[in-house]
Amino acid sequence: MTGTLDLTPLTGVEPDQAWRDEVLELARQQDAVLLAHNYQLPEIQDIADHTGDSLALSRIAAESDAATIIFCGVHFMAETAKILSPDKRVLIPDARAGCSLADSITADELRAWKAEHPGAVVVSYVNTTAAVKAETDICCTSSNAVDVVASIPADKEVLFLPDQFLGAHVKRVTGRANLHIWAGECHVHAGINGPELAQRAADNPDADLFIHPECGCATSALYLAGEGAVPADKVKILSTGDMVTQARATKASTVLVATEIGMLHQLRKAAPGIDFRAVNDRASCRYMKMITPAALLRSLREGRDEVHVDADIAARARGAVQRMIEIGKPGGGE
Repeated sequence: MTGTLDLTPLTGVEPDQAWRDEVLELARQQDAVLLAHNYQLPEIQDIADHTGDSLALSRIAAESDAATIIFCGVHFMAETAKILSPDKRVLIPDARAGCSLADSITADELRAWKAEHPGAVVVSYVNTTAAVKAETDICCTSSNAVDVVASIPADKEVLFLPDQFLGAHVKRVTGRANLHIWAGECHVHAGINGPELAQRAADNPDADLFIHPECGCATSALYLAGEGAVPADKVKILSTGDMVTQARATKASTVLVATEIGMLHQLRKAAPGIDFRAVNDRASCRYMKMITPAALLRSLREGRDEVHVDADIAARARGAVQRMIEIGKPGGGE
């Protein structure tokens, strides 16, 4: 999805009251539920019926009585909603909204990797395309990746994909030597680095650290804790869904957040008395930000862009997702 497309966001519409009124009325007329990922623009998050991470939103979509799902996120997320809700119409306001992490492995590449490790169990992060999920034995989220891998017999090789930082976290926690990790990454999370985190932590010694395991700084955060540079109880490796839960529970007055900056909007809403600060305030996903007020309005007016998943691929992918949900804590999602 991310290739050489023109990725200029659709503009020209102000998110004013008239926009809100039209969006909500069109959604009502079309029996549509509006879903927004935590990394979306604040105005998109605020008009949504539900805001959360991708798996949580896909499960909400599957349980909803609405005939149409408007998924304000990136393409693999809308695919997952379609996989879990095959009989519903699923729209993504801008189909160009891809994902560098999902694009870091193709189904053909996965099949070749599997051929090199016959009998290995394939564990795929939910941040993958439907075609990759269809080649997967079991999916995982960042919340339950450790539990999923731990559920696999110890003598079985495991192929973990596509995120190398989440994979390193799982390998560190499980101590599993026969876990092979694909060298993929989210370009935004990978850019949140260890030295940056160390400096921000030194400047804010009383702050909690909320670290997404996709981040390049996750290992550094645990190293800082191990060396005593940061109290261990202040370092929390969390999915985006778990960040909201922890925001309501923390006793800290300041929290440093290592993930895409759109997450700060939900955290500030969840705990308005806390000072949430981005570890890297440039960590903004251009693909997430392609779902603009203009794109959302166009989608509702014109039925753009509908998401389709081949029935056979969807059925195979659905099995991998369902097996994930049966193991450990599925959490919200990524």
